[in-house]
Amino acid sequence: MILQLYRSAYSGLSRSIWLLALVMFINRCGTMVIPFLGVYLTESLHLSIDQSGVIMALFGVGSIGGTLLGGRLTDRLGAYRVMWVCLGLGGLMFLVVGQLKTFESLCLGTFVLGLVAEGFRPAVTAAVALYSTPENRTRSYSLNRLALNLGWSVGPAVGGWLASIDYSLLFWADGCTCLAATLLLVLILPQSSVSHESQTVQQSRQDSAYRDTHFMIFMVFVTLFAITFFQLFSTVPLYYKQVYHLPENQIGTLMALNGVLIVAVEMVLVHQLENRFVHLRLMAIGTLLVAISYLIFNVFFGVIWLVVAMILATLAEMLAMPFMNSYAIARSKPHNRGQYTAAYTASWSIAQISAPLLGTQFISRVGFASAWWLMISFSLVATIGFLSLSYRSKKS
Repeated sequence: MILQLYRSAYSGLSRSIWLLALVMFINRCGTMVIPFLGVYLTESLHLSIDQSGVIMALFGVGSIGGTLLGGRLTDRLGAYRVMWVCLGLGGLMFLVVGQLKTFESLCLGTFVLGLVAEGFRPAVTAAVALYSTPENRTRSYSLNRLALNLGWSVGPAVGGWLASIDYSLLFWADGCTCLAATLLLVLILPQSSVSHESQTVQQSRQDSAYRDTHFMIFMVFVTLFAITFFQLFSTVPLYYKQVYHLPENQIGTLMALNGVLIVAVEMVLVHQLENRFVHLRLMAIGTLLVAISYLIFNVFFGVIWLVVAMILATLAEMLAMPFMNSYAIARSKPHNRGQYTAAYTASWSIAQISAPLLGTQFISRVGFASAWWLMISFSLVATIGFLSLSYRSKKS
C-alpha cells in the first residue's frame, strides 16, 4: 500500500521534468560559497563584520535584480536560453569572485554574481511549467524542490570540509558544478525539445503581472509567509543556542529533520492533495501551522517541543510552498510567464534579505518571545489573506 503511494506520486511526470531535476540537483550540490561567505570574508580576508554585511547585502540586491531581469528575458528569449546562459555565467562569476580580495572589488563582484546567478531561477520555474501538465504541475514543482533539498544536504557539508582545507576551493567547487550543470543542461535538454516555446514569446506582452491586482495581493501574503519561513534558518537556530544551549550537532540534527521529512513525505502528500482541494485553502492551512509552530516556542518548554515545532513548520512548508508556486504559474499565460515567475521569485528574495535583519533586530531589542509573536501575527494575516482570496475567487 505504502509502496503504491510512492509509485503513484512519482509516476506520470515527463522525462524533461526528471532531467531538469537532475540538473538542479547537480547545481545545488555545489552550493558552498554563500553559506560560508560571511565566515570567509571575516576569517580569511579579515574584513570587518560591517563590511561583510555590506557585501552579503549587495549579493541580495543583485539577486532581486537578477530575478526580475531573468523573468523579463525569459519572456523575450525563452526559458531554455536564459537557463544555460545564467547558469554558465554564474559558474564563471564564482571563479572570478574567488580571485577578488579587496572590499570594493568584492562589493561589485558579489552584486554581479547575484545578478547573473539568480536570473536562473525564474527561467527554471517557467521551464517546469512548460514541461508539465496542469494535472501534475504541483508535483513537478515538488520534484524540483526535492532535488534542491537533496543537493542542499550535500553542498554545505562538502563545503565545510573544503573550507577547513582552503576557502578558495569553495569558489572552484561552486563554479565548476555550475559549469557542469550547464553542460548537462545543454546535452540532455536540447533546444529542439522546447522549440514550441518560441511561439509563445512572440505573442502580446501587454498582460503585465504587475497589473494583476489579485496576483499582487497574493504576493504580499506570500512574502509574509516567506519572512516567517526564513526565520527557521536564521533566528530559530539562535534560539536553540541561546535559550536551550544546544550544541551545534543537535542544532544541525533539528535543522536536518526539515529536509528529511520533505524528501520522505512531500511528493506523496502533494499527489494526494493537488487535484482534490482548493490550493489557496491549503496555503492557509500551511500558514496557520507556521503560526502554531511559533506559538509552541512561547507556550511550551523542552527539546521535544522543538521537535514538534519543526515537524509542524515542515508540514506547513509542504502544504504551502508547492501550491504557491503552481498557483502563481496558473495566473500566467505562456507569453508573460517569465514576469509571473520573476515576481514570485523576487518576493522570496526580498523575504530572504529582510527576514534575518528583521528577526535579529527585533530579538536584540525586545527578545525572542516578542519576535515569535510578531511571526505569529504575520502568519495569521497571511492565513486570513489566503482564505479571503479563496473566497473572492469562488465568488467571481
